Amino acid sequence: MDTTLLAFAVLGFVAVVLLIEGVYVYWNSRHGPAVKRLDARIRAMSAGGHVGGEQMSILKQRLLSESPMLTRMLMRMPRVHLLDLYLQQSGLSWSVGRFVGYSLASACGGLLFGMGGMHLPFAVALAVACGFALLPLLYLRRKRAKRIVQLERQLPDAADLIARALRAGHSFPAALGMVADELPNPLGGEFRIAFDEINYGVAMNDALMNLVSRVPVDDVRYFVIAVLIQREAGGNLAEILGNIAGIIRERLKLLAKVRVLSAEGRLSAWILGVLPFVVLGALSVLNPGYCKVFWEDETGQKIAGAALSTMAFGVMWLRRTVRIRV
Repeated sequence: MDTTLLAFAVLGFVAVVLLIEGVYVYWNSRHGPAVKRLDARIRAMSAGGHVGGEQMSILKQRLLSESPMLTRMLMRMPRVHLLDLYLQQSGLSWSVGRFVGYSLASACGGLLFGMGGMHLPFAVALAVACGFALLPLLYLRRKRAKRIVQLERQLPDAADLIARALRAGHSFPAALGMVADELPNPLGGEFRIAFDEINYGVAMNDALMNLVSRVPVDDVRYFVIAVLIQREAGGNLAEILGNIAGIIRERLKLLAKVRVLSAEGRLSAWILGVLPFVVLGALSVLNPGYCKVFWEDETGQKIAGAALSTMAFGVMWLRRTVRIRV
C-alpha cells in the first residue's frame, strides 16, 4: 500500500475521532447531566431564594430567558417571578421565556385551526386561540400537582430517616445530607439543595425557608416549623419528627379513602364538562352547517353564552363538592 495513502487514512481516522469527541464535549458542556443539575440548582435559588437579595435578582434576570431582550420584556410583567417559582415547583426545565413562547405558539395554532380548519368567525376563532394558549398552563399545573403528590408520599420516609439519624448521634445538617443521598427525586433533590446551601454558608433558618418556598406542601411547612421551634426552645427533635411522620402517613391514608369515595363525582364532573365540547367538535366536522347557528345567529349566540355560563357554574360546583381537604 502507498505510504501517502496510508498516512492520509490514518489522519482521516484521527480527524473523525477528534470531530466526534469535540461534538460530544460541546454537547456535554451544554446539555450534560452536570450542567442540568447546576441549572436546576441555580433556577431553584432564583425562584425561591431568600439570601442575598441583590445577587438573587441578578440570577432571576439571567434565568427568565436565554435572550437578554426577552428577559428585559419579561421583567416588566407583573408576578413574573411567581411564574418562575411555579415552573420550578413543577420540576420542568422550562424558563419563563420558553413557557411564554409555548403559549404564543399554541395560540397561533388555535387561531389557524379555528379560521383555516373550522372556518369560524374571527371572534370565535380568537376564543379558540385563547383556549389553546392555556394548554401549556394546564400541562404545567398537571406536572406540578403530580410532583406535589410525589413529595407528599416521600416526606414521611424523610422524617423517619432524619429521626433515626438524630437518634444515632448525627447532626441535623448531616441528617439532611443522608436524606439527599438515600431518597430519590424529587424530595431527595430538594433536600440536597438545602444541604448544599447550609454547607456553602447559608443560615439554617434561611435554607429551610428556601425549602418551604420550593416545595409547596403544607407538611413540609409543618416539618420546618417544628425544626425551627426546636432550635429556639429545645426538645427531642427525633421524637417530634417521628410523630410528624406518623401523622402524615395517617393523613395520606385518610386522603386515599376520600379520593376513592369521591371518584364517581370527579368522573361525573369531567364527563359533564368535556362531553358537550366533544359533541360540538364532532358535529362541526361531520356537518359544519348544523352548528353554525351558535356563532352566526344572534339568538344562538345568546343560547351558547347561557349554556357555557351554566356549564361553568356546574363544573365549579361539582369541583367544590368533591374536593375534600384532609
